[in-house]
Amino acid sequence: MGTKKEFKELNVVDVVKDIAHRLDVDYREENNEICMDIPKEAGTGHIKAISFSHGVGILDVDITLKKDTRFVLNQSLVQPLEIVFNREKSIWHEFEGQEKQTEIKHLESAIFSCNSKYGNVLTLKAKEPVCFFSLEINRKLFEEKIESFLPEMNEDLEGLFRDVNGINLFFHKAHYSLDIAKCIEEINQTEDQGFTKSVFIEGKCYEILAHHLRQYVDDASPSEKRTILRQSTVVKIENAANIIDESLDQAPDVLTLSKKVGLNQNTLQNGFQSLFGLSVKEYSQNKRMEKARHLMENTNLNITEITYRIGINSRSYFSKLFKERYSMSPKQYMQKLEATKKKDDTTAI
Repeated sequence: MGTKKEFKELNVVDVVKDIAHRLDVDYREENNEICMDIPKEAGTGHIKAISFSHGVGILDVDITLKKDTRFVLNQSLVQPLEIVFNREKSIWHEFEGQEKQTEIKHLESAIFSCNSKYGNVLTLKAKEPVCFFSLEINRKLFEEKIESFLPEMNEDLEGLFRDVNGINLFFHKAHYSLDIAKCIEEINQTEDQGFTKSVFIEGKCYEILAHHLRQYVDDASPSEKRTILRQSTVVKIENAANIIDESLDQAPDVLTLSKKVGLNQNTLQNGFQSLFGLSVKEYSQNKRMEKARHLMENTNLNITEITYRIGINSRSYFSKLFKERYSMSPKQYMQKLEATKKKDDTTAI
């Protein structure tokens, strides 16, 4: 294993300062935000941290290192709750002193807490892009904000937040939701400055926390009964949509499509409804009608040829679908195109 970095600070901003000090590089600090660039001899990229009230902070890491590196996060007094959202290559977590190492894969999140005996360790592999967003909560400082809500929580979550001194080890991982992915993107893309930026990002942090707590409860349900759309599932649904787009003449049925992308049929259907507002069949039909219209406008194919080109065997059924989409039959649309073409030709003369 390569480099080992050990940090004992409680605040994420102090952690970045410590990293900068160890690497002998400068950092940029403004209000409650700090950012540093990785020196060329160690790799590329940046590490950014922002701290808020009640012990809440975020760490945004986007780096590629030249050596395998173990970050040992030993907290001396209070063991914070860490929620990591991995956006790139795998990172590995372990409790120092225990043999088990858990891989946190692309589009997975992990929520964990160490204790005074076993610290958190994150291992980052050399020459691989590492990009993760981490939400850190000092539970002792956060206790005042959340105390009145704890009795309403899931039993496991209540116990997790009440463990303000970090006595118990805790680790749970799952694929994170589309809503969380959107919040992280909005944080990274904001153009706000100063106080407005700080308030916006803090609000998004609490939104991420709310989504993650709901997801934790949802994770306890059987996979076919889960209602929250995971970002990893979105990737598979988009892959399914691409398969449909590229094979309209022989588009697979729902069962075949679900097997190709590794989702069950219910998840696939629910995902299409969430992303496109359409069932798989409706999405396929819409794409076929769009392609039919494109062929009418850009080729000399007749209606029967177009019907077969888009994978429909019945001309009457094609006419029905086309009229539902464009409020005119294929024949009427072809006549309209011909009239427009003649008018343009006359005008040109």
